[in-house]
Amino acid sequence: MSIEKSDALSSTPIVSELNVYPIKSCAGITLETARIGPRGFYHDRAYMLVDPLGYFITQREQPRMALITPALAGDGALRLQAPGMQAMTITPFRAGKRREVFIWDDSCVAVDQGDDIAAWFSAFLDTACRLVRLPEDATRPVDPRYAISQRDEVGFADGFPFLLITRASLDDLNARLKQPIPMNRFRPNIVVQNTSPYAEDTWRTIRIRDITFHIVKPCARCEIPTTDQTTAERGKEPLKTLSTYRHAVRGVMFGQNLIHEQQGRIRLGDAVEIIEVADSPNFSLKKRS
Repeated sequence: MSIEKSDALSSTPIVSELNVYPIKSCAGITLETARIGPRGFYHDRAYMLVDPLGYFITQREQPRMALITPALAGDGALRLQAPGMQAMTITPFRAGKRREVFIWDDSCVAVDQGDDIAAWFSAFLDTACRLVRLPEDATRPVDPRYAISQRDEVGFADGFPFLLITRASLDDLNARLKQPIPMNRFRPNIVVQNTSPYAEDTWRTIRIRDITFHIVKPCARCEIPTTDQTTAERGKEPLKTLSTYRHAVRGVMFGQNLIHEQQGRIRLGDAVEIIEVADSPNFSLKKRS
């Protein structure tokens, strides 16, 4: 569920989508109310696929991961579906075999979820892999260069607890594309509407209900947004178009990464209070030669 444009006051930024992705790089789940814990939204990137050496697997290498659809089944369990596969329920192994896993430059301890579910994923993706879960007693710290406090941590997301995009930014992009694309190409946690395009680039601090969020780093986009999340087919857009006007030193920028101060809940339709802004975006566009 999401908030339609006509449902909101045009002058007030509001939360229009809330999404979690229980298994990193698999399909997301849209929520009306999202609970925030130490790592971000509960259930978000709690699980991850790894190769036999423990290195993380995403849609970058396996676009078909987009076709794996989880549903929340209570107490951390997930009901999984994928084309041509028998549906399966994951009941989290909290005391299973622990192993070291690697995600970007980080390593952390994760709990292997067993042979049956590993076989299910391996068969669908046609590659050897294991499903792991980040245990409650493990901590994966946020990069200290961007952390707000020493307590900041994250699950199996690439680096930060939240990704935020404004609806106006996608609308601006779609106005430049021959074929518009949905927001799910960018896999945000929080979508905000009733703003100008790319307003999120100048935000530094926002508040939703009683939770303060710090905008700490723009999101450099990999090839995942070029993957149709309903078919797993990959093309050149939207990166081809984004590169013409959103190209920075570290790549194409779209969306902002957030760190939160408090725990609690936020809901669709919540007002987004802009606490602190800057005169310019938190990155510099690269001049095209």
